[in-house]
Amino acid sequence: MSLLKVMDLKVSYGGIEALKGISFTVEKGQIVTLIGANGAGKSTTLRTISGLVPVKSGTITYDGNVISGQQPQQIVAQGLCMVPEGRRVFPNLTVYENLRIGAYLRKDDITADVDHVYNLFPRLKERNWQLAGTLSGGEQQMLAVGRALMMRPKLLMMDEPSLGLAPLVIKSIFEIIQTLHEEGITILLVEQNANAALRIADYAFVLETGMLGVQGSGHELLNDPAIKAAYLGESRK
Repeated sequence: MSLLKVMDLKVSYGGIEALKGISFTVEKGQIVTLIGANGAGKSTTLRTISGLVPVKSGTITYDGNVISGQQPQQIVAQGLCMVPEGRRVFPNLTVYENLRIGAYLRKDDITADVDHVYNLFPRLKERNWQLAGTLSGGEQQMLAVGRALMMRPKLLMMDEPSLGLAPLVIKSIFEIIQTLHEEGITILLVEQNANAALRIADYAFVLETGMLGVQGSGHELLNDPAIKAAYLGESRK
């Protein structure tokens, strides 16, 4: 069952067409990844689905409802949340206050969800009252993920979660992504680290200058000679 369906999506910045009519689906329970070079339109795709960038034409359907044209808060309230590129935590607020902001649309008790985040990220629990701006890059990324989880997402979009992080932290972040997947959260992942992304993806799409190219299972793309040469730093044989 398709949880997200993007049909003939076009987006423009001024006179520049950033997305040129892309179509793809994300099936419920999958990890789907978008890979591609810088400027290919990956982040624009996530930001458009989130309602942060206006749609020029095409439709975005989430959980059976057309959401293209809706405001970001309306989209979040339906359980579609994004972990933005660059973390974007609130530096002058504590870890706990950042998590509370993640649940700003909720009116119920969030205690169990805070506990869940702290179970996933014990380091955040240790830094509960520490200002987010004083955390390491890896800890800020954990906080950004935890903040998104506070809305109990059905679909979690993640924009470059490994960007600028040390290898051991990257390994930890990808382990968390797999844990969230096992908990039943569908994940749409944009990631420069194509090797790591394809290893955990059920399905993958390559985005090239605003258009979708090669697609297939993560395993298929991981072993595709052209993909290896272009994105995995391996030469063709």
